[in-house]
Parts: sequence; structure tokens; C-alpha cells
Amino acid sequence: MESRAKALGHAIHPMLIPFPLGLLATAVVFDIVYLATDRAGFAVAAAYMIAAGIIGGAIAAPFGWIDWFKVPADTRAKRIGLLHGLSNGLVLVLFALSWLARLGADAWQPNAWALVCSFAAVVVAVGAAWMGGELVERLGVGVDDGAGVDAPSSLRHPHVPA
Repeated sequence: MESRAKALGHAIHPMLIPFPLGLLATAVVFDIVYLATDRAGFAVAAAYMIAAGIIGGAIAAPFGWIDWFKVPADTRAKRIGLLHGLSNGLVLVLFALSWLARLGADAWQPNAWALVCSFAAVVVAVGAAWMGGELVERLGVGVDDGAGVDAPSSLRHPHVPA
């Protein structure tokens, strides 16, 4: 099943998701470093990473939904895709709650609620990422119909949908 939302012959959604995943994971690393060192700069950095990650996730999500609507109904891929999208939505909500819990705090220092939300979001994100991998690697969702180990460059031979 080929992706609907493409740029230069490649699906847009998988091009965008590394940014929010990396930013949000880095926020949790900064929180852990903050807890270990009590250096306020890490709390501030975590808050900025969360904000940027939420924005990145909100930009990536619509492209995933566009592709999901093309997945055939009553298939395992459709069910996993829905769960993948809803799980990632939950990740964004949990990180948003974490960010809001820091809002107004001195130097964006996270309270217990902020940390619980962030750490729980990472656990959900790992499951959601596995589902995304299952969709692409196992079920071939978003993979070009002309894919193969010797397929020509998508820049030289762009696929024209029928």
C-alpha cells in the first residue's frame, strides 16, 4: 500500500516523526539529568524540548491520518494504524500536561505530576513506535508499490498513481 502524502517520491509522515520523537525523548533525558544534578538549565531545556516536540508531533500527525484513510478497511493494518495514531495522540496529550504542570514554575522546574506524565508518555511512545514499525516493516503500509532492492530512484522515476 503506497502512501498518499508524498514529497519527492517519499511518504511525508515517516520523514517528520523523528523530530518530535527525538525532541520528546531528549526532554525526558534532560529531566533525568535535572533530577540528578539539580541544575535549573536542564529543566528549562526540557520544557523547550517538550514544546517543540508537541509542535512537531502536531505537524506529523495529519500526514499519518491521510495515509491511514487509504488503508483497506477490516484489516490488521487498519486496526494497528488506528491504535498507533491514538497512542501517539495520547503521547502528545501527556507531554502537553507535563508542559502545563511546569508552566509558571521557577525555571520551569518539573513537579512530580510533570515527571509522571513525561515518563508515562515515553512508555506509550515506545509502543506506538513499535506499531509504526509493524505497519511499515511487516505490513508494508506506506511502502511504494514499486519498491525493491534494485528499484530505481524515486527522483528519476517518480511513481504516478493510477
